[in-house]
Amino acid sequence: MEAYLYEPLDDKNVKCNLCNHRCVIKGGRRGLCSVRENKAGKLQTLVYGKLIARHVDPIEKKPLFHFLPGTLSYSIATVGCNFRCRFCQNADIAQMPTDHKGRIMGDTVTAQQVVDDAARSGCSSIAYTYTEPTVFFEFAYDSAKMAHARGIRNVFVTNGYMTAEALEMINPYLDAANVDLKAFTDEYYKDLCGARLAHVQETLRQMKALGIFVEVTTLIVTGLNDDASELQQLAEFIARDLGADTPWHISRFHPTYKLTDRPATPLETLSRAREIGRQAGLKYVYTGNVPGNEGENTFCPGCGQQVIERWGFQVGALRIEDGACAHCGEAIDGVWK
Repeated sequence: MEAYLYEPLDDKNVKCNLCNHRCVIKGGRRGLCSVRENKAGKLQTLVYGKLIARHVDPIEKKPLFHFLPGTLSYSIATVGCNFRCRFCQNADIAQMPTDHKGRIMGDTVTAQQVVDDAARSGCSSIAYTYTEPTVFFEFAYDSAKMAHARGIRNVFVTNGYMTAEALEMINPYLDAANVDLKAFTDEYYKDLCGARLAHVQETLRQMKALGIFVEVTTLIVTGLNDDASELQQLAEFIARDLGADTPWHISRFHPTYKLTDRPATPLETLSRAREIGRQAGLKYVYTGNVPGNEGENTFCPGCGQQVIERWGFQVGALRIEDGACAHCGEAIDGVWK
């Protein structure tokens, strides 16, 4: 299928304008994502409808804690990614084309089938996740538009590297996003991910300006992005540029893929990062990948009472009424119905 958001250049080269790499691709070559190919001067997506993963997940797994808590999300992905994270949690599918000589696998599925399956499974949303949804943008867009017409919400779990053009195109159908803000130095982004920090910051600002509900996740890796001053700057950016009511998920790293020389994140590091976030003025700071810890729960920023109880991806008591704390009436930011 012909790709969206590209422009022809001289000598049958093309420029892809889907993500901020903005790859210039020669004939017969693929972009950095390894799933978009220039075929005789036309950019083709190689993964349209070729789903490598389809699952029904709790929305909390995305993680989204303030968006329809306790509901199910129909979660889909193709292979491919526009980042090269050394700590990739889903490298077997995200990095498949890069690590295995362009290999693309997946079952051929239509957008209609995705939406029908989501409805039949009792899902309130469709999540474009596991790999970077930008690389299968055409299929995500078609599915999201169809889902929107059926009253099913759409969620991106993303590295935030899409262009302004891509975000504006999907915006009418995109309800929420969890965006990885992987660190707060350009060096980290360049060395560990093959990207640049500024583009992610701009995407986050644009999402908020467009009214997309946003939550942010940061994977804390010992010795690489756990410096207290860096975490403080990151938290202050969220509070200042996105709003103090933006949920921040601090996630525990486990050695994987090409980053196995670092230990799992100490629990005290997560606790310290959570406190830094709260001191920066963030109302909702969570610690993830540690089931059963207090940092999974939501507390009212007004009275301090627990308003959402969680264990892993399961929701227990939900003490929010009409978007407010059932104890004191303080507004709790989120999408609750």
